[in-house]
Amino acid sequence: MRVDDALARSMIVHSPVPEVDAFRALELDTTLPLAPEARRDYMANLRSGSRQFLLPCVRPAARSAIVVNQLWKILLPTAFSSSRMLHKSIVFGLRHFVRPEANRLVLRHFHLGSDILGFIAANAPIPVPTSPLRPMRLEDLEDHAFVRHDVNLFRFVIALNERLARFGERLGPIPFEQIDFGPIHDDPPALEPMPQGRLNRIDLQSAIECYTPAYQALLSDDEFWRASNSLQLDETIAHYVCTVLGDFQMLPLVANRHPLIPESTLRAGHRLMLHGLGTEALHGLLTQKKREQARLRGD
Repeated sequence: MRVDDALARSMIVHSPVPEVDAFRALELDTTLPLAPEARRDYMANLRSGSRQFLLPCVRPAARSAIVVNQLWKILLPTAFSSSRMLHKSIVFGLRHFVRPEANRLVLRHFHLGSDILGFIAANAPIPVPTSPLRPMRLEDLEDHAFVRHDVNLFRFVIALNERLARFGERLGPIPFEQIDFGPIHDDPPALEPMPQGRLNRIDLQSAIECYTPAYQALLSDDEFWRASNSLQLDETIAHYVCTVLGDFQMLPLVANRHPLIPESTLRAGHRLMLHGLGTEALHGLLTQKKREQARLRGD
């Protein structure tokens, strides 16, 4: 080896590595077309101390609890089921222990999901009923919002496909200038200010991991499986949207896939995070398309 080559390698090995802010890279990356306010809230959760130190402890404990719950649910599948108690406990925890950024993302999710289903219905060749959920404050979630969200999704898929089959129709691409973006709201929902007490420190992902076994314990076995399996309709909903747009650029970024092969409930908490992120990204794409159509029309 030549002397100059050895010197060069020595300089590379011993040269100081500059500090890199990994979160800054994620903040600037625009692969997922998230709304600016949603991206800020996601980044606040990623940077939080609870996600760094609490989540690694919470996750294995929560997954162990899911296994224990599943064992006694085999013998008593409907015992101790109470949607009312479940939703009251979730709202109590969100109000007193969860970060305001996480609470905003939870409430936003219902609005965005309602917008997306409304978009598909508005551009289907036949009328399809929808049941929008638009909670403005945490207490609005007590009206069985999480269970209704799951049920609405399945009902929509059933109604859409039954009506398409009955009338011999199918979803198809629509000329861009004719697409109805009316159901997509550009502005963020006008949510109430979120609690910011001394104990509101838990990040979104840790909160979801904590609540998943509670969700399982306070619902019947069938209801929990339905909720878990609804997450795998993400690709289905994204496919409907992409079909209307005639543009499938978003589909590879949807992570919850293949509803005919259900995932284990052990990873339901992580998959729920993917579900929320996928909804934000899909809605962000539709918002961009809506604004692009308005520019083309000169609105």
